[in-house]
Amino acid sequence: MKLTHRRAVWVMVAVALMWSIAGVVTRQLEAARSFEVTFWRSFFTALSLLVILPLWHGPHAVWCQLRSAPAALWWSGLCWSAMFTSFMLALTMTSVAGVLVISSLNPLFTALLAWLFLRQRIAWFTWAAITLAGAGMAWMFGGQLGSDSGLGLFVALFVPLSAAINWIVVQHAHAKGEDVDLVPSVLVGGILSALATLPLALPLQATAHDIGLLAVLGLVQLAIPCTLLVICARVLKAPEISLLAQLEIIFGILLVWLGAGERPAATVLQGGALVLFALVSNELMVWKKKR
Repeated sequence: MKLTHRRAVWVMVAVALMWSIAGVVTRQLEAARSFEVTFWRSFFTALSLLVILPLWHGPHAVWCQLRSAPAALWWSGLCWSAMFTSFMLALTMTSVAGVLVISSLNPLFTALLAWLFLRQRIAWFTWAAITLAGAGMAWMFGGQLGSDSGLGLFVALFVPLSAAINWIVVQHAHAKGEDVDLVPSVLVGGILSALATLPLALPLQATAHDIGLLAVLGLVQLAIPCTLLVICARVLKAPEISLLAQLEIIFGILLVWLGAGERPAATVLQGGALVLFALVSNELMVWKKKR
């Protein structure tokens, strides 16, 4: 699939919208809770990709790719697994708004890890964004301190941390001349997440209604947008993708507010606004500097 720049932008908007449905769909579940929610979404993500990838690359290409894959692809899959698991667990423990805001910190976590491990210089405006985002996080955590919501925000921190580690792994592999295809690594992540959470999810209590909704999450909220993201990355620059990805926060909060009546706490909105301002400002400065 070849996209013009304008079409790639609109596809990325659609990707952000698909990502954002996790919260409102999760709030419609009847019986599935915690690890079972994570298991079913990861299971259906892996199942969906087992159909999509052979259609995209050919029936045998995927298996050949996995057999000859470098170790980095499996480490990347482990990072995806941690992201899938911590994101869904956090959604069952705290507000959707809080999880989305914390999860969006990936660019700043990545900058910090790249500075620590790859010795990449951090621009002054990124340091400023990290400071602002840290203040926003502190405000959010302070308002939820000592509650299950506070624990949920802590679990959500593993999402951007795992995403940042994933980026470091992939960049290190590319520096050694190894090619890491992110879509097969998402497949590996789905399989690992499903296997890891299944024992903790037993006995399974999800109704047919729940399984249907979680199947929608696996296909529409993860498998399809992850595939589209790879296509958009061939056209859009990294700052553009990061900026458009922030739409997930706005879409997600609006959807769960309208669809499930979940109004975020004032501290989450205030801290989240500060984090979002820091992220958008940083990406705009990066974009301006690269142009």
